Amino acid sequence: MLDHYLRGAKDAFLNPLTRLFGSVHPTIITLASLVVGLAGAYFLTQQQYAWGLIGWGLNRVLDGLDGTVARMFRKQSDLGGYLDILVDFVIYALIPVALVVGRPSTAGYLSLTFLLVSFYINSASWMYLSAILEKRARGAANQGELTSVTMPRGLIGGAETVIFYSLFILLPQHLVTLFGLMGGLVLLTVGQRLVWALNRL
Repeated sequence: MLDHYLRGAKDAFLNPLTRLFGSVHPTIITLASLVVGLAGAYFLTQQQYAWGLIGWGLNRVLDGLDGTVARMFRKQSDLGGYLDILVDFVIYALIPVALVVGRPSTAGYLSLTFLLVSFYINSASWMYLSAILEKRARGAANQGELTSVTMPRGLIGGAETVIFYSLFILLPQHLVTLFGLMGGLVLLTVGQRLVWALNRL
């Protein structure tokens, strides 16, 4: 929801960094984002939340940087886009898992299950819809989007995910509530896309 409005601020932050990383292939940056994200998840299993937050933050910066470098230096590729989203989903899954492993409880595991189920359903809702829109020539390129494929907007997007995950790490004592809240909002996002599809497909 906020991604569209924060695009300018994101570009203003990343563009100076992009010039420093211009000689680095975007795929290397993507793999670096995976490494720091995995490190962050490990620290969270050890309840080292400051280091976990740093790993998560660096993962997000590098995730934005790889695409910006690719666009600015004309190194975009379908493989790069595919690896980027794959790494995103690995880290999106591992961060909440790591938090519950670090503070195990029955309620924690149940709320984690709900959150991951909502992600699973949401993935199907936007990825298949994206494929249909690309097939109908209503994809990213036709709409002037900067992503490899179109990503239909919804209540929960990239910016909201960054906010929620940061809160997970900063407030681990409230994981059950935060997982439940995010999972519910993700399912509302699925509902948004379903209504959109019923009206337009």
